[in-house]
Amino acid sequence: MQRTAWTELPLATRRAVAAHTGPIEGAETATEGVMSPLACTLRTASGHRVFVKGTPLDAPTAWMYRLEAQVTAQALNAPTLLWQIEDGGWLVGGYEFIDGPHPDLSPRSEDLPALVAMLRTMSGTPWPAAVKKKPLPARWGALVPPGHGDVLTGATLAHTDMSPLNMLRTADGIVLVDWALACPAPAWADTAFTVPRLIHAGHTAEEAEAVARLVPAYDLASDRAISVFAQSLCAVWESRERTDPLPHRNALSEAARAWTEHRSVAA
Repeated sequence: MQRTAWTELPLATRRAVAAHTGPIEGAETATEGVMSPLACTLRTASGHRVFVKGTPLDAPTAWMYRLEAQVTAQALNAPTLLWQIEDGGWLVGGYEFIDGPHPDLSPRSEDLPALVAMLRTMSGTPWPAAVKKKPLPARWGALVPPGHGDVLTGATLAHTDMSPLNMLRTADGIVLVDWALACPAPAWADTAFTVPRLIHAGHTAEEAEAVARLVPAYDLASDRAISVFAQSLCAVWESRERTDPLPHRNALSEAARAWTEHRSVAA
């Protein structure tokens, strides 16, 4: 993604943002993430920092930014949505700046209890009825084993992109950023999305599931549901690796395959 720098935005857009933030003294373009044309941290004259992300109003994905703002406003363990503006041909959202490192998901990491606490909280957050997005089985479509989509249906607000790069460790726990891919899903879905991330971080599949089972919603889910999820996610990630290869996707597909094979043996 070719990022647009803050100073390259139309003057009308920058003035509309400054109406919310006050005078802006500097901006630092984000180096992580691949989706947002605009992603930067603004430093205001009062010393505050605000994270902003946005896209041109005529972009095909502009609707995602509007819905992301609505979802983030309802999500727990998420930055506070401060404002959203449409001006100068751009849609821009301002979010609470979260200062903290990405957590370590490797075995015996001191961050694992905070990860479990976050997943427990998220498993109890309902999907906001006013936000219309495809539920998880509809998103995955034909990659879900035929006749098994029912176990992937749910009404919980799921983030669905549980990369540690979307997590920031703070004194109050782990905060999740970038809710653009959120959708309605089972209460245990985000914990299941985290399992292959734990495998990728060095856990065996058995160890990763042991961490996941510390989240009651996952522990109470049926073996069939978890196995269908693992098989579907593996198919989704393998498909993405074929159609849009990126450096990180091979390792994630391998982690998903390891999880699927573990569940097949366990069954």
